[in-house]
Amino acid sequence: MKLTIDEIKERGWLIYEAITGSRAYGLDTLQSDTDIRGVFVLPKEEFYSLQYTAQVSSNTNDIVYYELGRFIELLSKNNPNILELLGTPESKVLFKHKEIERLEPGLILSRLCEQTFANYAFTQIKKASGLEKKILNPMDERRKSVLDFCFVYYNRESIPVKQFLLSRNWEQEDIGLAVVPHLRDCFNLYYSSAHIFSGIVKKKTSNEVSLSSIPKGQDPEALLYFNRDGYSVYCRKYAEYQEWIGKRNEERYRGTMSHGKKYDAKNMMHVFRLLLMAREIAIERRVNVFRKDRGFLLDIKAGKFEYDELIKKAEELKAGLPALYEQSELPATPDMDKLNRLLIEMRKSFYK
Repeated sequence: MKLTIDEIKERGWLIYEAITGSRAYGLDTLQSDTDIRGVFVLPKEEFYSLQYTAQVSSNTNDIVYYELGRFIELLSKNNPNILELLGTPESKVLFKHKEIERLEPGLILSRLCEQTFANYAFTQIKKASGLEKKILNPMDERRKSVLDFCFVYYNRESIPVKQFLLSRNWEQEDIGLAVVPHLRDCFNLYYSSAHIFSGIVKKKTSNEVSLSSIPKGQDPEALLYFNRDGYSVYCRKYAEYQEWIGKRNEERYRGTMSHGKKYDAKNMMHVFRLLLMAREIAIERRVNVFRKDRGFLLDIKAGKFEYDELIKKAEELKAGLPALYEQSELPATPDMDKLNRLLIEMRKSFYK
């Protein structure tokens, strides 16, 4: 039976719960969702059995709980989302068992944060730039057909087959094609008004040109080339674009369009939040979840900066991190032996 959020609460397994995300950062607006993350401890029977559950989430994924072992494992990797959960401001903590206080930053923070935070930040840049490409290069709702990728070589020039047919007042259904040996995707094009040919395509949704039986002695009218590779690339991009339209957050998309900068400003805001947090960890040896630079970050979200300007600033911030971490007193990695012993002690304490 699948473990649920409600079951964890009802059985008293929950040991930590907090509001995370924009509301914890102090970057929330009226439209912001409420994200909740937590930690639970499985009882002995569940932990030792084949029923071990590392993570549980709600249907909408706005509530996620981590089993204690999984939680400490992610902390040991300096996972940004998990470090933020542990550093959530007290005002956003909904429930906290005293044992959680044993997970001190000094046991966890290390020079791994340079990479984990920076890499996560630049993943957000890819998301923002990916949206930029889709906005700057919108695709027609109408899906192109094979005919849009067919060209005719006639009178020493290449013209779209649709244009060629229109100039002659021919229908594509009256065209016959035959393979030209040794010329990839090239076909001799024949015409007959007697409806003896299969047409260039059998139907509008065809993904291939159609071949016909050509009467002996009939001369071709022209040479047709089917840009098969171009059509394949187009089909893939069209499918990706339609999927993006289906999954995109309409509110965020409208916000992106309203500021006119052609990139996902919310993604870009998180780029700087993560890079600045990485910088603070190296200098202050703590995770500052609540952002004192709220004004600057919300200006980014509002689209008050140009994309290229932000990329330059982000690159500069990232470039400065190695020296800061080299000078810091942070260990190279968390002390895994200490964390492992602590996990065992915490489990023993709960199992009593």
